[in-house]
Amino acid sequence: MIDNPVFERIRADIADNDVVLYMKGTPVFPQCGFSAAVVQVLSHLGVQFKGIDVLTDSGLRQGIKEFAQWPTIPQLYVKGEFVGGCDIVREMFETGELQELLQSKGVATGRAA
Repeated sequence: MIDNPVFERIRADIADNDVVLYMKGTPVFPQCGFSAAVVQVLSHLGVQFKGIDVLTDSGLRQGIKEFAQWPTIPQLYVKGEFVGGCDIVREMFETGELQELLQSKGVATGRAA
């Protein structure tokens, strides 16, 4: 597990970017409704994030599920911490918990709190 090159790539991505979304498609052209929903939430909040398309790399698509021990995509990471998938992100947004998490981690949003 330690020498898994896919895990190393994931660790690098989440270390180098404050907010990372592993998704199907791209932020501009999501390839599934769940990915589109998370992109919409992040865009609504004005959060800059790196979207990583798992459809272009089957190793990454499976690897991210194993890395997080989470069976579905999309997966959101904030400051290296796994937040959750679509339902969790939507629920956190609706309750204000996502905005609080972003603020507590020092992630800039484009909207006033």
